[in-house]
Amino acid sequence: MRNARVRLIGAGLALGALLTAFPFVWMVFTSLKPLNEARTYPPKILPSTVEWGSYLTLFRELDFGRYTVNTIIVVMVGFIGMFFMAMAGYGFAKFEFRGRRAMFLLVLTTLMIPVQVTLIPTYLILNSVGLTNTVVGIAMPTLVSAFGIFLFRQFMETLPTEILDAARLDGAGEFRIFLSVALPMSTPILAVMTILTFIAGWNSFIWPLVIAGQQENYTLSVGLALLNQQVSINPALQMAGASLMVIPTIVLFVLLQRHIVQGFTMSGIN
Repeated sequence: MRNARVRLIGAGLALGALLTAFPFVWMVFTSLKPLNEARTYPPKILPSTVEWGSYLTLFRELDFGRYTVNTIIVVMVGFIGMFFMAMAGYGFAKFEFRGRRAMFLLVLTTLMIPVQVTLIPTYLILNSVGLTNTVVGIAMPTLVSAFGIFLFRQFMETLPTEILDAARLDGAGEFRIFLSVALPMSTPILAVMTILTFIAGWNSFIWPLVIAGQQENYTLSVGLALLNQQVSINPALQMAGASLMVIPTIVLFVLLQRHIVQGFTMSGIN
């Protein structure tokens, strides 16, 4: 009876997984179809012949190579900011100083401010220092986030203080302790923040659209929206652009999924 119940639950979960994954599978297979086959009705799931022409068109004719480079720069700046967020979270978790609670409350308060409200002030600040219409200007607002500081602080409070004190007794400085002890013990939350930072930078749309005045500074998400406006009768090309956006995120999540689940569990985020 128990085995039958387990099989039934497994079959239900497998069916749900297939239904959830079907749009993704359809997208990838459509991107590999010839143009005439992508337009046929009723549509077929599997392509009769696999063609990579749509991907080649994206990079050779539609400047998606530049969009990809711009997006990678934005993501890398976000990864640099992740280091500063880890330092802030470590400071709030493991150091006692005057005003710590008030400062952390101020950080949490900024989470209640919608991003759309800060668009104009952020634009004016970057414009005053000449960073509008630049890839650096696109990347700067992703450098630090209050949510990232909160996650690091929640996780690093679980680190044993005795280990940190032992490192101090051995003569290690605070920065050395952070780099050599705290960070290596924080692999789960680093994995969580890696995927969140990657998604935030890779999928950013509104801010690049606002600040990038020239097409050469667009990110992939803006380029994909532009593609949908320029090309309305080529489903294979549109699905190739969408696949380029989705596949890297899925690959990164698969690689880090074990650490991601552990990080959310240990940081108390449900």
